[in-house]
Amino acid sequence: MPEGHVIHRLADAIGAAFAGEPVEVTSPQGRFAESAAMLDGTVLTSAQAWGKHLVISFDNHHDEHLLHIHLGLIGKLVVGLAVPVVGQVRLRITDGVKAADLRGPQTCTLINDDEWVEIMADIGPDPIRGDADPEIGWQKVRRSSRRISDLLLDQTIAAGVGNIYRAEVLFRHRIDPETPGKQVSHSTWVAIWNDLVILMRAGVKTGRIDTVQPQHTPEAMGRPPRVDRHGGEVYVYRRENQPCLVCGTPVKMALQGGRHLFWCPRCQRRHH
Repeated sequence: MPEGHVIHRLADAIGAAFAGEPVEVTSPQGRFAESAAMLDGTVLTSAQAWGKHLVISFDNHHDEHLLHIHLGLIGKLVVGLAVPVVGQVRLRITDGVKAADLRGPQTCTLINDDEWVEIMADIGPDPIRGDADPEIGWQKVRRSSRRISDLLLDQTIAAGVGNIYRAEVLFRHRIDPETPGKQVSHSTWVAIWNDLVILMRAGVKTGRIDTVQPQHTPEAMGRPPRVDRHGGEVYVYRRENQPCLVCGTPVKMALQGGRHLFWCPRCQRRHH
């Protein structure tokens, strides 16, 4: 499932490609045909991301003028030149030159303003957004007996954080992933949040997740660059049994809540 910075990049790409223009909206696959017909020929006004949710606004006479998309585990949204449709495209937005093709989303629905308000009520603060309030997430963390590694994946606490960011931010702050949320201090939560803001906003700019400090880059350490389809230089994610870049201890991996968790058992001992 894409992490939040990917969804923000898609919102930016759609806005840059189509905002202020009338667009053709179709459903080549047919599963979104009725709703697509309601949007076809209207002006795409804006696109925004909130966590892992993407909402695209259209200027039309229908009450349902917001396109709500959640990619889920297998969804793909590609913005580029308007080439002939290939494969099962649920939705295509195009101006004849550029196109956005959506495949396999978890959610692709046309909604109204009230429905979007209801959806937002279940989404937590997004570190990439300027209007995010980390105290909303903190109030849930401080009362919880759940592990901090589980809490960071709770989209009502920190929207957009996925498996990579949670593993890396816990390493960067030397926190044991098993630590209950109620043992985490407020100052530590603020430090985690501020770090997520920096890392995730950088991801929006670069399109990759880089979490290592300058002294731990391949150039500084004289090591080969990381080769992984996710890209970016990281401390622990998908580095199980490899030496920790800081202390040399083999990185651990465990299945936790259906997701793979990565951590350094020597560096990550903090419980507060």
